[in-house]
Amino acid sequence: SLKMESIKRFFKATSQSFFLFGPRGTGKSFLIKSLFPQALCLDLLDQETFRNYASHPERLRELIAANPGIQPVIIDEIQKIPALLDVVHQQIEEQPARQFILTGSSARKLKRAGVNLLAGRALNLTLHPFMAAELGQNFNLSAALEHGLIPLIQFAQQPVANLRAYVSLYLKEEVQQEALVRNIGSFARFLEVISLSHATVINLTNIARECSVGQKTVAGYLSVLEDLLLAYRIPIFKQRAKRAMITHEKLYIFDAGVFQALRPHGPLDTASELNGQALEGLVVEHLRTWNAYRGNHNKLFYWRTRSGVEVDSIVYGPDGLWAFEIKNSTTVLPADLRPLRSFKSDYPESKVCLLYRGKDRLLKQGILCLPVDDFLKNLQPDKLPLAD
Repeated sequence: SLKMESIKRFFKATSQSFFLFGPRGTGKSFLIKSLFPQALCLDLLDQETFRNYASHPERLRELIAANPGIQPVIIDEIQKIPALLDVVHQQIEEQPARQFILTGSSARKLKRAGVNLLAGRALNLTLHPFMAAELGQNFNLSAALEHGLIPLIQFAQQPVANLRAYVSLYLKEEVQQEALVRNIGSFARFLEVISLSHATVINLTNIARECSVGQKTVAGYLSVLEDLLLAYRIPIFKQRAKRAMITHEKLYIFDAGVFQALRPHGPLDTASELNGQALEGLVVEHLRTWNAYRGNHNKLFYWRTRSGVEVDSIVYGPDGLWAFEIKNSTTVLPADLRPLRSFKSDYPESKVCLLYRGKDRLLKQGILCLPVDDFLKNLQPDKLPLAD
């Protein structure tokens, strides 16, 4: 069976101080401790440690003074005690050479505490679920669509039960205990409704109506979800737009397994529809992770004209311009190629590619069609997408 130790992550640490944000279960502590075995560690999920430092954050100063030679200082789940950041800030001012690594699964309390994330003295890095290329031979596309790629879940005997537990842990420990929302019931309803919007253009008015709450409440719920790193929005690509574009954003839940766990499964659901959403989310999260591990120089978009022509995912930045259409089918129809052909005619310098569930690499009407499986397995932060 697969072990966390045997998987080499693509994440690269730096020698300066940094935050490492990522959803729970992505392996932040494990990774940092394996990269820095000599470090001085504080785990704020540990009850005793939490009590010790919550009541007296300045104890951190004493701990550091007592261990002058030990580098770096790692504080796990820093959002549990935002006041510790003030101490860290002073320490960095006093000894710029000292490295701090602060992990967190939520930026919300840090923002709320009015902390300016160390005034830019620390980098903001992120850790994501596994990439297919990290798993190599152990990557299985249909399992990934069903159970996602969160490391914690990857190693579980019963992934479905564990995903349900994972979601309720977030609701209980992150949302309820931290009192992020007033009414946990309507927030749970919101999660169901929002899961139906995964990988689609979102409309807050409709979502508010479905949840029977006001639009401001829904906007608040959505920002809670984003601050907990469970969802993100992707804007429309407008660079040198030659056509009338729509203005809404697309919403993604960060992991296919979490999407499957949140989504109410009804008798009318077809597997192919669910897998279509899950597949698009999986590809977009891979592109997002690829970009994060390269240093976030590029941005992700989608493209949709007012006349309804849509391309699922666009990557644009110093590295280049790519457009991806993602199809959950084993064959490619001429109609499937139209959106990419219109994009290519507007942006001749772009590299475009249709990702599908078939086995063959094809060139149709000048459009490269790739098995999505191969594309994901070849996507690595040290090379460009589609580079052979």
